[in-house]
Amino acid sequence: TTEVWVVRHAEKDKPNPQEKNPDLSDEGTRRAGDLAKFLSKVKFDAAYTTPYKRTRQTLDSLVIPKVIEYNNIKALVDSVKANYTGKKVIIAGHSNTVLEIIEAFGGKRPREELTDDDYDFIFRLNVKGDKAKVKMEQYGVPHHL
Repeated sequence: TTEVWVVRHAEKDKPNPQEKNPDLSDEGTRRAGDLAKFLSKVKFDAAYTTPYKRTRQTLDSLVIPKVIEYNNIKALVDSVKANYTGKKVIIAGHSNTVLEIIEAFGGKRPREELTDDDYDFIFRLNVKGDKAKVKMEQYGVPHHL
């Protein structure tokens, strides 16, 4: 069984709506710290991030021996299955990719959608072959009270 954690990047800095690759905001930096606390007992073998600063910065507080960039969900899933079967990985994605990543591993969508305001969810997948059991949790400051 491969343990795959999937999280959306933390809050991004939005002073300039035209900025395509913003850093995390102060709130996002705090959430990244909350993520590190939430996952403090998990020892990851690798992390996957998109090429954007905010996904990498979300995972910066975690101690991870290898960080791999991905651009495509199918290639991501293939890479995890080829290189990390039986291990623990974390994937940082975006509001429009997190649920698709879960489905690509064979998991059932635990929510209908993730909105632009959903930063507090984390998903733990236990992947065996083409099937995944999904557990959804929340961490840090809740967005949904």
